[in-house]
Amino acid sequence: MAVRTIVVRVMEWRASRLSDPAERLRFLQRAKSRRGRGSGRIALVALALGLAAGSIALVRPVWRRPPPAQPRFETRRSPSKPAAVPGRVWLVEANERFDLYSNGLQVENRYATFTQGRAYLAFSREGIDTRPARLRTDPAGIVYHTTESHIAPFEEGQNQTLRRAGEGLLDFVRRNHSYHFVIDRFGRVFRIVREGDYANHAGHSVWADQNWVYVNLNESFIGIAFEAKSRPEDPGLPANPAQLHAARILTEMLRARYKIPAGNCVAHAQVSVNPSNGRAGYHTDWATNLPFAELGLGDNYQRPIASIALFGFHADADLADAGGGTLRPAIQAAETQVRQQAAAHRMPLDRYREILQRKYRDASGASRASAVLGENN
Repeated sequence: MAVRTIVVRVMEWRASRLSDPAERLRFLQRAKSRRGRGSGRIALVALALGLAAGSIALVRPVWRRPPPAQPRFETRRSPSKPAAVPGRVWLVEANERFDLYSNGLQVENRYATFTQGRAYLAFSREGIDTRPARLRTDPAGIVYHTTESHIAPFEEGQNQTLRRAGEGLLDFVRRNHSYHFVIDRFGRVFRIVREGDYANHAGHSVWADQNWVYVNLNESFIGIAFEAKSRPEDPGLPANPAQLHAARILTEMLRARYKIPAGNCVAHAQVSVNPSNGRAGYHTDWATNLPFAELGLGDNYQRPIASIALFGFHADADLADAGGGTLRPAIQAAETQVRQQAAAHRMPLDRYREILQRKYRDASGASRASAVLGENN
């Protein structure tokens, strides 16, 4: 599909989201005017999309859900019990100060801000390079983070320090749009970026479920951060019981509201990548000890690392060793999948990894182009 056609498709899609007819007409008139004199902008988009033109079928939006596809790679089943589907959670009260939900969750709104409406490409796992990507606006999953900020002793005599540190953290993440939610040391949940917008929480990142592959999860996943510092060498949890209870009911609300699968609720260390050196695990917060069961989830540490299995990234040594090797089985499972696929294609392993890395660059380039279109329109 020509780049200009792609631009028109995305502009028309964004116009359809405007409920006011007059506002929709003004938007289309401005967009038409920009297209007439915006050859530089279209050239920028063409440059980003050009990365993908050779080997990936990308931005034709697919509005009908295709039949479930068999995953290209086998996913090792977790020995833990499957996560229960959360029941209905509804909004009880909403005002400028807080939102209250039926499961007891209260979300503080005083730090809430906006960025840009969520819109991203989800790539077909059955054929990343052969099937069209789907343009989506619904959150596909959750990434859990630790803030890695200064952590004072959690003691009664430290109340003033704890409050001051928490307020400073919230001011900082609000200015940088760093997460969608922050859970402070007292178990309070603060909304930072509205769920309908992207947040700068995951950076270069990859995840996949049975049907779809997600690249650069700022747009596609919701970011939840615990006010905590990751301690991979410490068997203890960096979060306290109040934070874990808050995270559980927050996760329950988000999964119920946005139909998020349990398998798409993952730790930052599982999704983070470094494209400059082809390494998985650029950030290693929650590389171990994320208490999935206490959040109402299955043990997602058992799932093969998607960036390795699908895009040929190598496991970072810090990632493999963190927390006594919690992620080592997931890394080994992903590496086994890559070796099997290379053998099936009768191709040397290094050569096959190069092809997978090219697919990553193409998908990442398409995602960036989609973000450019969204910001410009």
